[in-house]
Amino acid sequence: MNNDISKTKYTCPMHPEIVRDSPGMCPECGMNLLPMRTGADDMQTHAEIPRDSALSQRKSAGHDKHAGHSTNIFKMKFWISFVLSIPVVLYSDIAQKLLRWQAPVFPGSQYLQFVLASIIFFYGGLIFLTSAWRELRAKLPGMMTLIGLAITTAYAWSLYTVLAGRTDNLFWELSTLITIMLLGHWLEMRAVAGAQGALKELSKLLPDVAEIVRSPQSGEAGGDKTETVPLSEVREGDIVMVRPGGKIPTDGKVTEGTSSVDESIATGESKLVSKQIGDTVIAGTINSDGTLKIKVTGIGENTFLAGVMRLVAEAQASKSRLQLLSDRAAYYLTITAVTVGGVTFAGWLAAGAGTAFAIERLVAVLVITCPHALGLAVPLVASISTTKAAKNGFLVKQRLALEAARNIDVVLFDKTGTLTKGEYGVTNVWSIGAKDENEVVRLAASVDSYSEHPIAKATVAYARARNIQLEEVKDFTRISGKGSRGNMGNSVVSAGGFGMVENLGFMLPQEIQKEHEKGKTITYVVRDNAVVGVLAFADIIREESREAIKTLKSMGIGVAMLTGDTDDVAKWVAGELGIDEYFARVLPGEKSDKVKLLQGKGKRVAMVGDGINDAPALTQADLGIAIGAGTNVALESAGIILVKNDPRDIPKIINLSRMTYVKMIQNLFWATGYNVVAIPLAAGALAFEGIILQPALAAVLMSLSTVIVAANAMLLRNKKL
Repeated sequence: MNNDISKTKYTCPMHPEIVRDSPGMCPECGMNLLPMRTGADDMQTHAEIPRDSALSQRKSAGHDKHAGHSTNIFKMKFWISFVLSIPVVLYSDIAQKLLRWQAPVFPGSQYLQFVLASIIFFYGGLIFLTSAWRELRAKLPGMMTLIGLAITTAYAWSLYTVLAGRTDNLFWELSTLITIMLLGHWLEMRAVAGAQGALKELSKLLPDVAEIVRSPQSGEAGGDKTETVPLSEVREGDIVMVRPGGKIPTDGKVTEGTSSVDESIATGESKLVSKQIGDTVIAGTINSDGTLKIKVTGIGENTFLAGVMRLVAEAQASKSRLQLLSDRAAYYLTITAVTVGGVTFAGWLAAGAGTAFAIERLVAVLVITCPHALGLAVPLVASISTTKAAKNGFLVKQRLALEAARNIDVVLFDKTGTLTKGEYGVTNVWSIGAKDENEVVRLAASVDSYSEHPIAKATVAYARARNIQLEEVKDFTRISGKGSRGNMGNSVVSAGGFGMVENLGFMLPQEIQKEHEKGKTITYVVRDNAVVGVLAFADIIREESREAIKTLKSMGIGVAMLTGDTDDVAKWVAGELGIDEYFARVLPGEKSDKVKLLQGKGKRVAMVGDGINDAPALTQADLGIAIGAGTNVALESAGIILVKNDPRDIPKIINLSRMTYVKMIQNLFWATGYNVVAIPLAAGALAFEGIILQPALAAVLMSLSTVIVAANAMLLRNKKL
């Protein structure tokens, strides 16, 4: 971000064309405006969607039927049109016949319908006409084109009847049609706005101000002071203070204090996460019970929150195969509607039904065939599933990736950092000459407390986790390639590998030898030239991995693992977790070959890795799932990103994919099936039976189908993964 605050611009991640000089709310969707990066390059918001994304293409082509519209626009137009429609209907012939009521007559009352219907047409209907023009200009005729044709035809004929002194106008049909269409679009926009609610809520997470810690100037008395400043003035490297209950304003690292933080909105983790010096924190999360001082590491476009918003917006802009199918179906349905409408009009004229009746049938066909429900069927479900994923701790970069998840046959895990923690931990302790196991740990951890070796650090961490008190060590020595040595009281204590005991003639008991054969690292604890204990270390298996693999197997999905470790280590981890197939001693460049090997067996593979060394394999797989914590979330090598390193989210992805697909199919079935029945009725196929589908009723049915599709999609929100 540019340091010149006066040049900072703010924009909406969903409406990047809106740019303001100060923070505020987007006039279109109500989201908070976010800072843009300025400089020699083009201005760019941290939530900007790439120029070549599907959303940009659709907007540039004018294919977004609601471009420039908002929920409030449809709401206001609906109510005004509704009020004006009442006298139009009351003064119609059909209403007076049905109600057996004569409308009051006054000078000019014969033109009342014309005046009010014209206001409704130009005020309420203009939004459909401009959208239809955009569709035609982009050579992508769709639902707005059909609505535009229908209301223009009805108004043109009615205008002709006024000028010709005829009474067979369609003013009441026109007015009620526009009013009902506005209602349907208003309900649709409300549903879409609700689906994007998670993204909107993300934009509101950041506080407006931050409390910056200022060091005292030279000669000033007292310690550090704090100053409350607008969030836009915070810079990387600043120290901010977050008090209990406060929102963390930026990404950063804890420099002072301990506390617990609620990260549920960012990671989906329901439990409070403990934070101490050196731990990272995420902007927008909530501090719990302690005061923290945090060094700012990310602001603006570099924050985790900005990355989440960018990915969610990009995923909502991308299209799945089913959506592309529904778009094509909507396009052909539009062509069909115009063709059937023209044939219907000509047919009724040829049958001598009269021009007004023929135009009424034409309008009914155009309205009933509007592919509104079809156009909403897939995008709304996809939008809801994308935000649902973000709430559950994983981000969908590409909808095609989420769609592919339902067909996965096998999940291939990279071991280190995914199934395991990627760090050493103590797995076994044996007391040989010591009083008990705690004494073995105390001796080893005391002498290792001065070492920086990963094994030594794991030993000390194990002791502290069990509240084992360490002893003072004098004359510490690090013996290269062997271990550590020091004086404890009147004894010399050593801890290290086999080099420490090879001259002592020590033979490993069979029990310990078995663990060694599993690939575990063995540390010997020696006191005064006598082995008093042994510790075994291994890459710690995540408890979450056991649950994830058990769940995947219960879903009928195979599990495989690849690792660069030896066959002994791979075999042990696979055995511990119940993994079906594993690949050991795999170099980073060979990981994609293993994916191909599984694919060669006819299996659809999901690869789970860290998104860096595993990038080729993630790309090769049918579904790439990248582990990405904190600000590393924006990994480019996968279609889906896990915010936290929790393999239990893998079954959630597959469940969400299956649920999403079912909802899409249900909606497509309803949207297309409805047209099969409705089009013949609108054309007058049952007119000989006295069944006539009026344009207004056609609009009701069309709007009803849209509402049903939207309501069905919204049910996905409440389903548990």
